[in-house]
Amino acid sequence: MSNSDQSRVQTQSLSPDKVMHKLVSLAKRRGFIFPSSEIYGGLSSCFDYGPLGSEMKKNIKELWWNAMTRRHQNIVGIDASIMMNPTVWEASGHVASFNDPMIDDRTTKRRYRADHLIENHIGKLMRDGKEAEAAAVKVAYEAAAGTEDPNRTLYNIIIEAGIKAPDTGSADWTEVRQFNLMFQCNMGAVAESAGVVYLRPETAQGIFVNFHNVRESSRMKVPFGIAQIGKAFRNEIVKGNFIFRMVEFEQMEMQYFVKPGTQLEAFEAWREERFRWYSETLGMTREKLHWYKHDKLAHYADLAYDIKFEFPFGIEEIEGIHSRTDFDLRQHQEYSGKSMEYIDQTTNERYIPYVVETSSGCDRTFLALLSDAYQEDVVDGEPRVMLKLAPKVAPVKAAVLPLMKKGEMGEKAAQLCRDLSEHFMVQYDDAASIGKRYRRQDEIGTPFCFTVDHDTLENGTITVRYRDTAAQERIDMSKAGEFLATKLIQA
Repeated sequence: MSNSDQSRVQTQSLSPDKVMHKLVSLAKRRGFIFPSSEIYGGLSSCFDYGPLGSEMKKNIKELWWNAMTRRHQNIVGIDASIMMNPTVWEASGHVASFNDPMIDDRTTKRRYRADHLIENHIGKLMRDGKEAEAAAVKVAYEAAAGTEDPNRTLYNIIIEAGIKAPDTGSADWTEVRQFNLMFQCNMGAVAESAGVVYLRPETAQGIFVNFHNVRESSRMKVPFGIAQIGKAFRNEIVKGNFIFRMVEFEQMEMQYFVKPGTQLEAFEAWREERFRWYSETLGMTREKLHWYKHDKLAHYADLAYDIKFEFPFGIEEIEGIHSRTDFDLRQHQEYSGKSMEYIDQTTNERYIPYVVETSSGCDRTFLALLSDAYQEDVVDGEPRVMLKLAPKVAPVKAAVLPLMKKGEMGEKAAQLCRDLSEHFMVQYDDAASIGKRYRRQDEIGTPFCFTVDHDTLENGTITVRYRDTAAQERIDMSKAGEFLATKLIQA
């Protein structure tokens, strides 16, 4: 059995709960992710990225940015403010309708989303073969939005279907009420309603309000796109699963402006390209990526798909691809009184462009990569933990390891590390046995190790050790930088 086969066998034998526990432990121990303000007891669903985590997250964002802007001459980037004029959020509909239906378990005081409880109940009925019962609940659920009091309708469904709290089995529920997900704060010295602003719940609106600024300054013609990476904030009812659902998170979004009537063609093209980015650029296991088509569309969309990933805790969304029509630009035109029309200089046509959106969660992508890469196997008779990250994603590209830390070996290794550090993220490690050092690098996903040994002093060659197979070969030390550059391009 090959090492890769052993890895799969070892890892697949672990339960999902154990995998997540091991991931969280590794992330903290090796400096990927820490609980935020941990010395004060932390803060629910807030996390800090450590030295390796911040480096890996930077790699993800750079790979996305390059794929979206460098490779497309008609896509440019912006970095919009987190706080904007509050009328932006009135125009977008967030002030009035960015709500989730909330219900509490009186026994435990735990809070749940009422719609999720019903959706999970329908799924369970389907799995249990109770299709007629599931269909009846589904019909009532889908009709709830059109009723006079949707909250009361959702509550009645939960009671009549006998839906219980998943944690305790209790059915002692409060009424359903709406919970606004936006964080509100006050700007200025006096805390009054006139100074209310919001932390943005999405990055897309910063793109829409800058539509004409970007178009004019960059001389863009439809179709063109505007890309942005930035923080967003949502006061989620249900948080958890490590960094999968946080109140502060980072989005990688691109809004692609097209002529009305051409949106479906653009949508399909972006759907294909975005799926390929996860499987080919990031190296995610293709079989763990799934498409989900939305039957129940948001009020602004005429078509929507999600790319979902098989996390240890279930198949969940990592990116949404939406055809948003002209809703956003039209709303901002109405509320601001400023025209959002585009004039085609060739045909003199005037129209408000339609928008195809690609919205990826940076933190969710990070977690997907960690969970996909985590493997346990046996090498040289010893168990090891390995993060089989694509070299482009791995936080450390190579480790430089002197067989002996003193003398000429240590000097040559230190010089090699300095030379490589000008172009690559590398680590120097001279503590413990060479085997333990290899294991340390495997655990953080370092794809290559360069060992300076006795032969280096004699003929100027070093040992290259490959993470995935533990195979070794010798190359000239002067070729180490070229070797790394070639491998990173090929990866």
